[in-house]
Amino acid sequence: MPSPILTRLAARLRRRAKYERGDYARVWEAQSQDETLAKMVVLGVTDETEFAASGQVTKTHLVEWLGVGAHDVVLEIGCGVGRVGAALAPVCKEWIGCDVSRHMIEHTRRRLAHLPNVRTEKINGHDLSNIPDASVDVVYSTIVFMHIDEWDRFAYVREGLRILKPGGRMLVDNFDATSDEGWKIFMDHAAIPPRDRPPYISKSSTPQELENYFARAGFADIVTRREQHWVYVNGVKP
Repeated sequence: MPSPILTRLAARLRRRAKYERGDYARVWEAQSQDETLAKMVVLGVTDETEFAASGQVTKTHLVEWLGVGAHDVVLEIGCGVGRVGAALAPVCKEWIGCDVSRHMIEHTRRRLAHLPNVRTEKINGHDLSNIPDASVDVVYSTIVFMHIDEWDRFAYVREGLRILKPGGRMLVDNFDATSDEGWKIFMDHAAIPPRDRPPYISKSSTPQELENYFARAGFADIVTRREQHWVYVNGVKP
C-alpha cells in the first residue's frame, strides 16, 4: 500500500497535469469561464459585429444546403456561446443548442434569452444520450470536429442519425487537410512541440473521412462541398 505522502503527491501531480484531449468537459470548462475568453477560443475574435457575421454565414449554408425553415426543429452539437443559434433560431421552429461545457450553455442562455424558441442541453462530450430518438429535423456541428477525436466524430454522426426523423438532414464541417490553406494550418500546428500542444488544438479532416462517417452511419444522399480551407459534408436519414 502506498504511503500517505506518496498518495498526496500523486494527487497533487494529477491536479497539475494538463487535461487530456478526450476530457472534453474539463478542457472546455477551462476555456469558457467568461464570455470574452469563450468567444476567442470559439472563433478567434471578440468583436461582436464580426462574431455575428460569421454566424450568419453558417445560417446561410444551412438554409441553402439543408433547406432549414419555419417547420424545422434544429439541433447544434457544440453550440459554444450561441454564435449560430442567434442567426438560425429566428428562421426555424425550435433551436436546441448542445454543449459539453456548462459555461458555454450559460453564455448561450444569456445571449439568446430574447429568443422564445431556444432550448439548451448539456451533453457529455461523446454522445447525445439525453436527446430522444427521431425527435429533430436537422442536426449540424460547425467548427467542432476539429477539437474532438476521430472516434467521437463518428459517434456524433451516428447519434445524429439516431435523433433525426426520417428525411432529416445532418451537416458537419472541419478544416480540410487536402486544401492548400488547410495544409498550412496542419503544418503550423505540426511545428508546435508535442508536449506544448493544447488539448483543444485543431485537427484536420479530409473529405473522404467525413464521407466515410456518413456512409458507415447509414446516411443517404451524401453531398460534399469544399470552400477555401473548409470541407462540409451533409446527408439525409433514409
